[in-house]
Amino acid sequence: MTRILVSGVAVLDFIFHMDAFPNRPDKYRAKGADIVGGGNAANSAVAIARLGGTAQLASRLGDDEVAELILTGLKAENIDCSLVRKFSGKKSSFSSIYIDATGERQIMNFRDNNLSMNADWLSSQLPETFSAAMADTRWPDGAAIAMQAAKERNVPGIIDAEAPVNESARALPLASHVAFSAQGVADFTGESDVEKAALRAAKDLPGRVLVTDGARGVVVVRDGKPHWHPAIPITPVDTLGAGDVWHGAFALALGEGMDEDRAIGFASACASLKCTRTGGRDGAPTRAEVNRFLEEHE
Repeated sequence: MTRILVSGVAVLDFIFHMDAFPNRPDKYRAKGADIVGGGNAANSAVAIARLGGTAQLASRLGDDEVAELILTGLKAENIDCSLVRKFSGKKSSFSSIYIDATGERQIMNFRDNNLSMNADWLSSQLPETFSAAMADTRWPDGAAIAMQAAKERNVPGIIDAEAPVNESARALPLASHVAFSAQGVADFTGESDVEKAALRAAKDLPGRVLVTDGARGVVVVRDGKPHWHPAIPITPVDTLGAGDVWHGAFALALGEGMDEDRAIGFASACASLKCTRTGGRDGAPTRAEVNRFLEEHE
């Protein structure tokens, strides 16, 4: 089974479904609600496991009730949490998430600024072998160590580049693939046009630059030119976690030995299928579901 090292944030999400986002100081009643695990890296790890890979998560938590809920959810998804470290006296991260009738989301996140960002402890605990590494930019030190480890082992190293991207400046040049969101590449380059931003980022980074741009698809820079991979047309129900699913699926596909174009198509199918379901992480598809989805849209 393909093992993927995943480094970054794990949180708990309190999700509220409503017709429209609140816009005044008042009481509101949700149409539905869920409590689910979240966080870029943790969601990607779950996507990997659902798709048939083995995900080992490196992350930081407090020693509170939220941490126990996060770990219980991850272990239920068969995530290897042996590299998740709990810090005494600190709080774990959690979010309040509003999702409107169109599937768009609004997120309020809490992070304990006293929770150590230092990742020196991680280096000595990494496995000797893995097929690829993926890291988010929420834990810059962990991302740098994960990307360096992937480089030393000559396996793909993928950065999920979300704003503020430059906090992970040490990790970015170590990655074989830097996969930005549209917001992330705008933050990194100061350029709002996705194609122009991707080209500018590619001039600054030695690895492959990609940008996921929702319904428009994915643009990848090759030989100084932008190449688009269109998204599969769907009617979105809930976009929460779609980018995390994309990054996890892309890392798994590269770790399995897929070529880059096929890996992009596979990851995009996984993210599109996730968007047709509610529940954030809970909507991450299985491998059999993705295979059927791809067959239906050939």
